[in-house]
Amino acid sequence: MEEPLALYIHWPFCAAKCPYCDFNSHVRPAVDAARHGRALLAELEHEAERAGRRRLGSIFFGGGTPSLMPPEAVSALIGRARALFEAEPDLEVTLEANPTSVEAGRLREFRAAGVNRLSLGVQALDAASLGFLGRNHSAGEAVAALEHARATFPRLSFDLIYARPGQGEAAWRAELCRALALAADHLSLYQLTVEPGTRFATEHARGAFHLPEGDEAAALYAATAEEAGRFGLMPYEVSNYAKRGAESRHNLAYWRYGDYLGIGAGAHQRLSRGGEILAARRHRGPEAWLERVERDGHGRVEEEALSAVDRGREAMLMGLRLSEGVDPARIAARSGLPFERVVDPSMLEALREEGYLAWLPDGRLAATMEGRLRLDALLPVLLR
Repeated sequence: MEEPLALYIHWPFCAAKCPYCDFNSHVRPAVDAARHGRALLAELEHEAERAGRRRLGSIFFGGGTPSLMPPEAVSALIGRARALFEAEPDLEVTLEANPTSVEAGRLREFRAAGVNRLSLGVQALDAASLGFLGRNHSAGEAVAALEHARATFPRLSFDLIYARPGQGEAAWRAELCRALALAADHLSLYQLTVEPGTRFATEHARGAFHLPEGDEAAALYAATAEEAGRFGLMPYEVSNYAKRGAESRHNLAYWRYGDYLGIGAGAHQRLSRGGEILAARRHRGPEAWLERVERDGHGRVEEEALSAVDRGREAMLMGLRLSEGVDPARIAARSGLPFERVVDPSMLEALREEGYLAWLPDGRLAATMEGRLRLDALLPVLLR
């Protein structure tokens, strides 16, 4: 039986652009939300026709700031996706939100629309860090939003960013403990990195701030796992921690290299068809994407069948982020290549001896904690 699809829906608009963000997000003085919602529905119809009537395991509204969407647009998209696909009985429907765009009444409308999992972009719990990160909400607003969300949704996740300038281990542990006490079942805890093309990239290049590096950053990562574990949240992926059974099923579809559809400006997708995996992406510009959808029914600007080597590399790049690791048989099945053709066996053995990779009792290959800290350096030498 085919694995269920994951459906990603992108809302590209934000009230403000954060200085660290390299996502496809845009600030506009006004947004024709109704027109944009109709285009998302049209593109969903188009892609569903091409994909066929598959099982649907999850829907994820990302952005941008999808909590700026009209709840009726969210409801229409969920309803249409349920009609076009065979929705799993426990369909996971996640919506990302910023504390500044959240209030109790609006959250109840999203819940009534069919959202059953909220992901809040908190990022920090002190005023100085929130200001540095360019966030428009206060710590008090973040806590209030979390309390509203916890009372409204059966599942709740929120994001924090650590390894900020001048942040020591003791301060991070204290902030993280405060966050964990707010009783979410899932946390995404991201180390601050400087991404090309962002405002932070320009400021960092001229020495405006410095980030923890090396042993200091590694100590913060280790402290993150230790404190989360004390509250029963385990690191199931490099940056994601959850209580057992509360893992993001949508994101697991990506990391396990399953099929997913991507709708909206800039969205990517991977879809199996006829023994191939088709990779597609859509125009990043919201206005250009909108015009293309209204003209052609979709905003795709590129689609290609991935080579066996590319399929194997992608599956490994995603799968080794998971604590559960990768199943060599699945890598072979998804890529069409023997596992030994995807990885360099001699390098794999060397990395295992150095303590960066390990074979698990069930036959999976996984990165150790030391390995997860160095994945960006390990993968280029491991993969053929």
